[in-house]
Amino acid sequence: MSLDDHLENVAIIGAAGKMGSGIALLLAQEMTVLKLQPENKSKNYELHLIDIDPIALQGLLRYLKTQAIKLAEKSIVQLRLQYEARKDLVENSEFIQQFVDDLFVHLRVGTELGNARNAQFIFEAASENEDLKVSLLKQLKNICASDTYFFTNTSSIPISLLNEKAALGGRIIGYHFYNPPAVQKLVELITPEGILPDLYQLSLELGKRLRKKLIPSNDVAGFIGNGHFMRDGLHALAEVERLNKDFSPQQAIYIMNRISQDFLIRPMGIFQLVDYVGIDVFQCILNTMDPYFPQEKLNSDLVNLMVSRKILGGQNLDGSQRDGFLKYDKSKPIAVYDPEREKYVSLEEGNWRTEADRKIGNPPAGFSPWRVLLGDSQKEEKLETYFKNLKRDSTLGAQLATDYLSKSKAIAEQLVSSGVANSVEDVNGVLLNGFYHLYGPINNYV
Repeated sequence: MSLDDHLENVAIIGAAGKMGSGIALLLAQEMTVLKLQPENKSKNYELHLIDIDPIALQGLLRYLKTQAIKLAEKSIVQLRLQYEARKDLVENSEFIQQFVDDLFVHLRVGTELGNARNAQFIFEAASENEDLKVSLLKQLKNICASDTYFFTNTSSIPISLLNEKAALGGRIIGYHFYNPPAVQKLVELITPEGILPDLYQLSLELGKRLRKKLIPSNDVAGFIGNGHFMRDGLHALAEVERLNKDFSPQQAIYIMNRISQDFLIRPMGIFQLVDYVGIDVFQCILNTMDPYFPQEKLNSDLVNLMVSRKILGGQNLDGSQRDGFLKYDKSKPIAVYDPEREKYVSLEEGNWRTEADRKIGNPPAGFSPWRVLLGDSQKEEKLETYFKNLKRDSTLGAQLATDYLSKSKAIAEQLVSSGVANSVEDVNGVLLNGFYHLYGPINNYV
């Protein structure tokens, strides 16, 4: 059976969530494009959007409509060619509306797993919880046909464990989209032992069809992306604890967030990134990975404290950033949480921020922000010059940044030497494509 045949009936479990909604958009677009091809006119494409929250499903439909309109507006020339036989369509708005209507024809919304009974592909995008995922997969195994294939979006749980506990017989693969799935190019492909060869080949073809960059990771808890991110974040948390001896709690958090963004030239600071992912999600992934690495302490007292106080970060339904380690206004940081005083301290309150900036100093000569370097044709040369200057600098900020670079590199090298990643290129590729870093962690800068 070809990929096109499998795409005639697809289900997404957890469709109204942050990841599920993006996957739904990708597949709905693909089905619509397939249906417009003359050879597929007689085929019936169905995309079952399944979630336990009916209100969230309504929000999903609004999201899909908005995104479908945006896509059609960007592709109006191509749409006119695809609908050239439709002489009743004249204005751009008519072509756009027809595309949206055609996309929605494929959608089937429901709250029951039974709606997936005829699906040939099932994308599981439920919360990062092993027991929940196993329970859902077991139920789906009993509901669906014996040749149904499963794509799990887990970001940390070993695929072989899910395969074994749900008794799927090699019919499951790790297909870890990065957030937001409709925008991010990277998909981590985790292939467990015993996978059916046809599923593996179909997953490769699907990645090309969705215009994704597939990077393989071996089936080790956390995989490449979170294998690095969790340890990278734990390094910053450990530095915060150390800095607390000389700085106030909010200063320590602020300093490490600034070091990881400005001094390391990343798109956002480490605590902004943890807030974006969700502090509770960060904790959940640590808890998933911890039993597999008894020689490490994959835990954080500060993260546990934040979760116990229900300060979780993540996004609101409109996509705006919720408060976490930092407080946000229109997704811009305006304050830092002080865990001792249990309150946010404004960046403009008093002189604590000025004092912290003075003590760490400024980035050395050659510094340019991430956004400026992103499209610079001389990016590599400028980064090399900047990091040479960073190593020569004696400020506290430069020392913290150099230590951070060294730790990040060591984490990445360990992922290769321990067999999580097949190569240096794969580790660097995940950080470049999934985290939008300007440079891979394994480099010659340190």
